Amino acid sequence: MTDHAERAKALFLEGYNCAQAVFCAFTDVTGLSLSDSARLSCSFGGGLGRLREVCGAVSAAAMVLGMAKGYDKPGDPELKKRHYELIREFAARFREESGSIICRELLSAAGLPVEEGGAPEARTPEYYAKRPCPGLVYRAARILDEMLAE
Repeated sequence: MTDHAERAKALFLEGYNCAQAVFCAFTDVTGLSLSDSARLSCSFGGGLGRLREVCGAVSAAAMVLGMAKGYDKPGDPELKKRHYELIREFAARFREESGSIICRELLSAAGLPVEEGGAPEARTPEYYAKRPCPGLVYRAARILDEMLAE
């Protein structure tokens, strides 16, 4: 079995954003190529295009859960209800371990200044050393693996 958590962290450290790192780590689950996965998830980095809203790792996990356990029959309210419960369960687990699912709150808790928008910072060793993001993508992928195994 692929270690999705380690893969997600490695992808983040290669330069993928938080959402891409998680979503791309699960290509074996989604059946999508790495390139398609990266393009599909790229907009969710930085809490949706650096708006600092829902953490991209959380958004990507929801996308993986949609691919793996989602519904495609819009007229079945029970399927929708069960899927939304699954997404809320993921969010609750992530929030319990991380303190929040909101990007700006996660960055602020790490003592980082929170800026909405603007250009992403250069990916340097100093950048990675101060960011909670490698740990957050690891955690999101680990929780996702746990839930997919249940």
